[in-house]
Amino acid sequence: MSWFESFVLGLVQGLTEFLPVSSSAHLRLTAAFADWPDPGAAFTAVTQIGTEAAVLIYFRKDIARIVTAWFRSLYDRRARHDADARTGWLVIVGSVPIGVLGLLLKDAIEGPFRDLRLIATTLVVMGVVLGYADRRAAGDERGGRHRAAKRRKELRDLTVRDGLVFGLCQAMALVPGVSRSGATISGGLFIGYTRESAARYSFLLAVPAVLASGVFELKDAGDASGGHTAWGPTLFATVIAFVVGYAVIAWFMRFISSRSFMPFVVYRILLGLLLFALVAAGVLSPHAGEDVS
Repeated sequence: MSWFESFVLGLVQGLTEFLPVSSSAHLRLTAAFADWPDPGAAFTAVTQIGTEAAVLIYFRKDIARIVTAWFRSLYDRRARHDADARTGWLVIVGSVPIGVLGLLLKDAIEGPFRDLRLIATTLVVMGVVLGYADRRAAGDERGGRHRAAKRRKELRDLTVRDGLVFGLCQAMALVPGVSRSGATISGGLFIGYTRESAARYSFLLAVPAVLASGVFELKDAGDASGGHTAWGPTLFATVIAFVVGYAVIAWFMRFISSRSFMPFVVYRILLGLLLFALVAAGVLSPHAGEDVS
């Protein structure tokens, strides 16, 4: 991997990790369109450490408060009723599904799941799901002629059931094209959370899973990207992903406070259909980049 490739892929990772469009799919597609080798699941996992570092800094006050309350709940029963302590426990509970499935499906994640036809399918299907969930949320917030606006849940309303739903939705993002934030936000909207709360919890829930995945894949990153000399470009891409990712989080949280997810829905569907067309026309192979040396 060249330094230019690592810069572009780091930029793509930072731009797409927190948007509901799937960063893993965009890394895969960027390599395919540029006729570069597929960066692979290991490279993706390591560069995600950069974007998760951006989450740690951007939400540092929330995370510090949650971690403090969680530790207090270990020895103080009364503290276990605190909303922040409950959030800490539910982040742990919600991280179990993706941890278990990530280990069980590791070979598929690094192989068959990277087929461009599957990515196109998940882009379109999850785009439709996100669009439907967003319209339901907008309907609740707006109300109607014969019904009042419905209150939607905040993070303080988290329950064990909700935590597991968020966790199962996050696990779907093991398939490129699904999108970690897209799946968890959609799940949150379906079970009654506000857009901002669903997005905030999605980012917090991703921290332990992504950091664990990145550390686990560190040993494979060099081999997956061309040997020991690839460590420099891989780390460079991670730094780029951190800087860009931080800016994207700040913009995205402002955006969803007053806007819907429909621009991302339209983008996902159009990109998926374009990808289907390119594969069907023979412009792109479903396995483009996998055999490039």
